[in-house]
Amino acid sequence: MSQVDFFPIRLKQGDALLVVDIQNDFLPGGALEVADGDKIVPVVNAYIERFMRSHLPVFATRDWHPSHHGSFADQDGPWPVHCVADSKGAEFAPGLVLPETVPIVSKGDTAEAEGYSAFENPEFERRLNNASIQRLFVCGIATDYCVLQTVRDALKLGYRVFLLQDALAAANVYPQDGLEAERMMADKGARLITLDELA
Repeated sequence: MSQVDFFPIRLKQGDALLVVDIQNDFLPGGALEVADGDKIVPVVNAYIERFMRSHLPVFATRDWHPSHHGSFADQDGPWPVHCVADSKGAEFAPGLVLPETVPIVSKGDTAEAEGYSAFENPEFERRLNNASIQRLFVCGIATDYCVLQTVRDALKLGYRVFLLQDALAAANVYPQDGLEAERMMADKGARLITLDELA
């Protein structure tokens, strides 16, 4: 085990925070609400503040769907209409403190694009490469869909991934989906941590 694997985890150059899809439609009362999606917002804000204070990059993804997106039920997809581009539901949660300097990565912005993984937008990987990112710290909604697919892709591409367990919310279409997704990500090599484990 290398020195970097011991607690506490010290943030360093080459690290970036990724905030996944903390949008109104995924919060309680939204079109595709995720239970307790609103409760992770203060913890996510604490991570954002920690990274900004360390002068390390923060990225945020958003679903940004056309009104006829293929995932919508009226297009024979599995989900209700949600996060339509420029709609209120697609806006970030009002309590989320995203500095204006944070790059926004839109995904699922054509009818055919699934939009689960941040890496479906090639601009995201380009930005990571330009910033010489090696370690990604990932939080957001939903653990069992967009977070899972993003983390899988990040690991395939060779990034070291830290999954911020206290800043996740799962859709849980089936009750254990979120926990199962965490297990799958850990099995693939993601490290599950919480805020108090950052130096």
